Amino acid sequence: IGNFDGVHRGHLALLTETRRQATRLGGPTVAMTFDPHPLQLLRPERFQPVLTTAVDRAELLCANGADRVVILRTTPGLLQLTADEFFAQVIVRGLQARALVEGENFGFGRDRSGNVETLHALSHQAGIAFQIVPPFGVDGVAVSTSRVKDALLRGAVGTAATYLGRPYCLRGRVGTGESRGAGLGFPTANLTEAKTLIPGDGVYAVRAFLEDGARWPGAANVGPNPTFGGQTRKVEVHLIGYTGDLYGQVLAVDFVDRLRDTRPFAGVAQLVEQLRRDVEQAASLLGHGSLKS
Repeated sequence: IGNFDGVHRGHLALLTETRRQATRLGGPTVAMTFDPHPLQLLRPERFQPVLTTAVDRAELLCANGADRVVILRTTPGLLQLTADEFFAQVIVRGLQARALVEGENFGFGRDRSGNVETLHALSHQAGIAFQIVPPFGVDGVAVSTSRVKDALLRGAVGTAATYLGRPYCLRGRVGTGESRGAGLGFPTANLTEAKTLIPGDGVYAVRAFLEDGARWPGAANVGPNPTFGGQTRKVEVHLIGYTGDLYGQVLAVDFVDRLRDTRPFAGVAQLVEQLRRDVEQAASLLGHGSLKS
């Protein structure tokens, strides 16, 4: 049970142990998550964009060992349940759980009044097996959703990928832009309607996944366009070698590596030369041409 935002390697360690317990007991491996994130209701001023939508989380959890994913609708009523009430109503009556697996910092119930010690005691009383999984570490650093977010906001997409176990993916719909890139010889898809965290400003090597199942190497610019005096933060993706019309499509963009900072250039010629180098570097990292998924 948890938010599982990002479905990072720490979450996968929980799933692995849950699956081991499920195999032992002959039952399904179930992950329970919440939508929207409880912080959106409890402390909206502290809420940051999530790493994964509820649908993405469910798909990733199922792809990594969960037989079922239960998404609880987060309501004021749910958040007012005490730890004892949540355990009795959700875990015992709702899930009919036979074993529980949680991380060391798990909290539940109104004002997070319940912790793993509370859960252990309640599970013991109910005859439910209980297992704590220690934090999953990478190079001595405990993997967490907040650390993934911090890495992405710094533009350290390689570090984020190490924590996630895969590149960070941003989805959005291709909207209208200023068509300035096309005039420079590097047409871009202007990504709009992104529902998850946008990495920090910079130029990145990316892989773009189209609705037809093809994937293309690309270079993406995140941030304003300072050379032309732009102030609006955008996500613009150039698909290397692609010549079709992407308007209206939903693109999934994997952030593979950070190439450089965004910066102003003295003129168009200098900018075009830098874009050419960016595309060459991205193509070298990712390979040329499209591939069918």
